Amino acid sequence: MAPPMIMVGRVWRALRWYVTSVMGDNAYQVYLDHQRQHHPEAPALSEREFWRARTDDQERNPQGRCC
Repeated sequence: MAPPMIMVGRVWRALRWYVTSVMGDNAYQVYLDHQRQHHPEAPALSEREFWRARTDDQERNPQGRCC
């Protein structure tokens, strides 16, 4: 069995991964990874362009959200 501090570190990393995934904080990195893997010849959007396009898309196509 791993020492307690190692277990705390693992739990913390898993929790951080889960929260950033649910909140969409890692969406730009996921987009970049997808672009590199599936569309290497196409230029990737800048981070600012990505978030602007994502926000515009959410405004045009509202889905389940509070507001």
